Amino acid sequence: MAVLSKPLSTRLSSANIKSLVNDFTSLYLQNRTRISRAVYLTLFVALITRIRNAIAEQKAASLRRATSVHKPATGKGDGEATGRKKVELNREFFKNLLRLLRICIPGWKSKEFRLIIGHSVFLVLRTMISLYVAELDGRLVSALVRGKGREFLVGLVWWMGVAIPATFTNSMLSYHQCKLSLQYRTRLTNYIHSKYLSQMTFYTLSALDDRITNADQLITVDVAKFSNSLAELYSNLAKPVLDIIIYNYSLSRSVGGEGLFFMSLLVQVSATVMRALTPPFGKYVADEARLEGEFRASHSRLIDWSEEVALYAGHEAEKDTLDKGYFTLIKHVNRILRRRFYHGIMEDFVIKYFWGALGLLLCSVPVFFKVPGTSMKSMGDRTESFVTNRRMLLMSSDAFGRVMFSYKEITELAGYTSRVSTLLDVIDDIQAGHFEKKLVSSADTEENAAVLRGRGTVTEGEDIEFVDVPIVSPNGDVLVRALSFSVKPGDHLLIIGPNGCGKSSLFRILGGLWPVYGGKVRKPPFEDIFYIPQRPYLSRGTLRQQIIYPDSLLDMRTKNTTDADLLAILETLEIANLIDRPGGFDAEQPWEDVLSGGLQQRVAAARLFYHRPRYAILDECTSSVTLEVERVMYEEAKRLGITLMTVSHRRSLWKYHTRILQFDGQGGFYFGGLDAERRGALEDEKEEIELQLRAVPDIEQRIRELTSE
Repeated sequence: MAVLSKPLSTRLSSANIKSLVNDFTSLYLQNRTRISRAVYLTLFVALITRIRNAIAEQKAASLRRATSVHKPATGKGDGEATGRKKVELNREFFKNLLRLLRICIPGWKSKEFRLIIGHSVFLVLRTMISLYVAELDGRLVSALVRGKGREFLVGLVWWMGVAIPATFTNSMLSYHQCKLSLQYRTRLTNYIHSKYLSQMTFYTLSALDDRITNADQLITVDVAKFSNSLAELYSNLAKPVLDIIIYNYSLSRSVGGEGLFFMSLLVQVSATVMRALTPPFGKYVADEARLEGEFRASHSRLIDWSEEVALYAGHEAEKDTLDKGYFTLIKHVNRILRRRFYHGIMEDFVIKYFWGALGLLLCSVPVFFKVPGTSMKSMGDRTESFVTNRRMLLMSSDAFGRVMFSYKEITELAGYTSRVSTLLDVIDDIQAGHFEKKLVSSADTEENAAVLRGRGTVTEGEDIEFVDVPIVSPNGDVLVRALSFSVKPGDHLLIIGPNGCGKSSLFRILGGLWPVYGGKVRKPPFEDIFYIPQRPYLSRGTLRQQIIYPDSLLDMRTKNTTDADLLAILETLEIANLIDRPGGFDAEQPWEDVLSGGLQQRVAAARLFYHRPRYAILDECTSSVTLEVERVMYEEAKRLGITLMTVSHRRSLWKYHTRILQFDGQGGFYFGGLDAERRGALEDEKEEIELQLRAVPDIEQRIRELTSE
């Protein structure tokens, strides 16, 4: 009790306080390693938390902007906006990214993996060079302060010497990044091409499915952007993280982990205060955009109703409305300017001066305080330490900012990842036989829905036979419920009917482009059926390639076909003069522009005669040629043993066919033999009767006139 009753001034004398401080300092120095580790761990956790919070804030802001931009107004936009897929950094994104990474980097022995290793080595080397340059910068300034000219010149030589590996490293980083982007794109493009150009996917993707409307852009543009974004993100994220770790570690060794910790704490506190005092500029900008939209809408409304306003002489009323909208907007903009003025003062003071002062204080720690492990004996040493630490602090701050702002790059990568992954998913679905197509209203009936759910069988055989096969368009409209016919070799078939009755649909089923929804289809192998449309496809290449398409020159030689054989085909079609052009068979021109419609159809016929298939589907393929050329084409095809299946309304073609398949446009059809002469006579009689029927009203009118007289 005697000790407790001593006066406070006696217990807290200056000697006791000094002793207490010395004891505390001694205890701290004895446990400095443990305390430093705890400080480093705390700094690391705080850094991760800060980055996470910053990313979360940017993500929330992005979602708010996306919601305001994509929010549907009324009516038609609702469905479209609802169906739009959001891109988020969730499990699905990482799953899709991992899938694409496995395509881009197939294994650790791949060229891409070696490029990543090389890129990583140069990233580490660049950070080490930056660290050395910071130390060299400090030595140069120290030599200047101490007046050591020789030491300064030696340092300057080293400065120029380090420029060689530094510039080489920077160039190698850019080179590796570009090479990685190209390699990623090459891998992805080859993978997509192998799937896109197999199983007729390039056709079914656009004709039988609605999910992908711009496959060309996805393959050519989005794949390139994804590859570039992926290569950039690795550089822009890996190096700043490495810089933060190395620079902060070097700083902590120079100024002590304690100073770094307290500076980070003060920065965090000041940032929190500044954030709390920051006005809601996001809301202000949204309100400004809304007022701008209302002002613009007022002008648009005046333009739309200008005639009515002019007739009402309502220009004064409209002027008041426009002035009110404009001054409301200007008042709001002035309010924002005032808030930004005061916020700019606070922001500049905190960021440029307060945080700058904290940085100066941190860099001055080794100068004014003895930090274990450092020795500051002269002014030059203190200057060198100050300049080096300040440079490392600036580079660390820059790296921290790049890490925080990398969220935008990650979201861009997420968008490209989503689009490319969607393309691959849809291709996989299509190749598995799953299609999503907007159906017509008639397809909603129970009977039609049952047809669409069904699947028929397809077998190979010598002839062509359809047994109870429904003809269904891609939008779900059932054109014919059960089509049955057969074509044997030598049975030349003429197919006629109104537009939209199923003629072309029949050929697409026969070519394997459309699915078989029911019944049985027997047909020859794909290479035994050749198709010639009304507008032939002319590829990019030589004249020879137009004739032998889709064969290559090697395929042509394998078939023991020579240019003389091709010339004989051209002579049959009376177009041998095509080889008189410069280059002959090797001439390359934009053939779809150079050749007329009739010449293009003759080249397509030459292509047919070169391949000599067992069956040929001719879809209005003589619409641009003369009757004489038409005769040559059909007689030569029959001479070569090609069974013809023709879609045409030209009566001149009837005599080349022995069978007819006629659609009535109401879901019905007729299949049977074709007697060209008899059918021609019947058609003539029908036309004559129709002509007489059209004259009936005039005859009746004349009878009434005669009766009235």
